[in-house]
Amino acid sequence: MRPDRVLEKVIKKINIQSEYKPFVEEYTASLLSEFNGKIHSIYMCGSIPKGTAKPFESDADFTIVCERPEDIDYDRVSCLKDQMLQKYPFVTKVDTVICSLDDVRSKPNEWGFWIKIICVCIHGTDIGEEVPPILISPEFILDLNSDTQEAVERVRGFLSNATDDTLKSRYTKGYSKKLIRALYSLVLEDTVVWQDDISKMKNGILEYCTIDSALVDYLYACYLDSHVDVEEFLGNAEEVYRYIEKVLTALAASRTTPSEI
Repeated sequence: MRPDRVLEKVIKKINIQSEYKPFVEEYTASLLSEFNGKIHSIYMCGSIPKGTAKPFESDADFTIVCERPEDIDYDRVSCLKDQMLQKYPFVTKVDTVICSLDDVRSKPNEWGFWIKIICVCIHGTDIGEEVPPILISPEFILDLNSDTQEAVERVRGFLSNATDDTLKSRYTKGYSKKLIRALYSLVLEDTVVWQDDISKMKNGILEYCTIDSALVDYLYACYLDSHVDVEEFLGNAEEVYRYIEKVLTALAASRTTPSEI
């Protein structure tokens, strides 16, 4: 295994700023109290654990790992998030993903990647340490994008049907981010490092990806300022997704199976 092809953890050390510590500690304690004994571990990713969060700009991203995700009531989690947002208004949004221990162990290139590479453990035993080293390969890139079509179709539907300007802006930003992440995954064999900074992702895409650079710049601009014409955005986003789909299809076709050797 070539060490230069193994992905390294994005956040190597937790560095939560003092103004965010009460929020993180209270939300974590609330989750543990509400779902007593049902949570194995809790993780964060993004600017807050990195120590680069900006009040009224940065959101909070949590992941709960448990034995049985069905034991975690999503409606109750939403209530807890709403309570935190009222108490800590400088946090723009709280996202909380839930996955099972089995997901992390059985899907190393999907949930394993998320926990081991993207997230840092803030409570419990880090299940990411059980995930084998993640090698950058066509198989990994395909696994990483296994849910891209579903995610794109879902957010496209939300955006197409949104009537509220706030929701339109939120879905446009989320759609832009999803497409930029997918594009960046396509050049991982060139960059050999996972970036969680969107601007660095954009630069990597522009350097190594064959897609029209104007589309990349447009997506990035929409991520920064998502108050744009929805129809124009959907048209450009569809063109980007068709490119992603074409590359993934070619990547899948190029793999040599054992029976073909």
